[in-house]
Amino acid sequence: MNRKKKHPYLWALIYGILLTAVTIYALLDAFLLPHNIVYIDGVSETEAVSEDLTFDSTSSETEEDGVVTKEDGSSDDGTDGGTGEVTVTDTSYKDDNISITITTYREYDTDIYVAEIILSAPSYLKTGLAEGAFGRNLKAKTSEIAEDVGAILAINGDYYGYRDTGYVMRNGYLYRTAASDEEGAETLVIYEDGTWETVYEADVTAEELAEAGAYQIFSFGPTLSADGVISVDVDTEVEQAMSSNPRTAVGYISDCHYVFVVSDGRTDESEGLTLYELAEFMNNLGCELAYNLDGGGSSTMWFLGSVINNPTTNGDKIKERSVSDIVYIG
Repeated sequence: MNRKKKHPYLWALIYGILLTAVTIYALLDAFLLPHNIVYIDGVSETEAVSEDLTFDSTSSETEEDGVVTKEDGSSDDGTDGGTGEVTVTDTSYKDDNISITITTYREYDTDIYVAEIILSAPSYLKTGLAEGAFGRNLKAKTSEIAEDVGAILAINGDYYGYRDTGYVMRNGYLYRTAASDEEGAETLVIYEDGTWETVYEADVTAEELAEAGAYQIFSFGPTLSADGVISVDVDTEVEQAMSSNPRTAVGYISDCHYVFVVSDGRTDESEGLTLYELAEFMNNLGCELAYNLDGGGSSTMWFLGSVINNPTTNGDKIKERSVSDIVYIG
């Protein structure tokens, strides 16, 4: 008696389906599914930060010759809370505690946007998280996070969610203490008293930085300049980056005097910057310390409801990329 043979490819088909399912889950887990979410004392970062926003919804507002002036009745004690008279133009903002001026430069065949910031207290420099929480694969556009936290000015941060290591502290909360697995990783530390420094993560723990008074810790880099001296050379580049890119960086000029810098790139209009060109540019701005943040398609500058630069991943479309976090003034 002849028996029918089982389909010779059945087990191969089942194995292929299982392998595909496992691969899809691994990709979703790595890049899309949120996990390891941390909130601050049971509330979101957005809710926690919103308690000390500088704008008063009851303030009056007038406009004359393109300049908007607001007046509120809040007190001004030199810290978060009071703004007094607010004057706003398309490229500037000024109140009793915050002064922002945005200037566009044309250097290295690239448009570069510089926000010069002068604050009455370092606490006005803050950070915001996508969806108001820390966690893997929590992402939103820079503009969306900025709107959520009530920012005046914002740039993208270090995109901590792209990596599993590297110190992360935001607004005084230490979220990640695992040192970067990249050799020579440099971290930017902003302390409560407004001083900045960069350190090698291999030389100090996140807990030690917290005990020393750290308030913000960013893990990207590299350091572009220190003590007014350029720290990179013409061959320095970050992982997965082209030689000329859109860039985002922050710079310390003096106490409570900072710059946020974002450049275009990867388009016919703007070539983009090398790290050395970015360092040279920021050094010419007078930065005593300058630090590179996430760039490429992430590079975005937002000011009072508008994206200032032309963010793009590949040059085909001008479009914001969703990121983990922002640095903002507010």
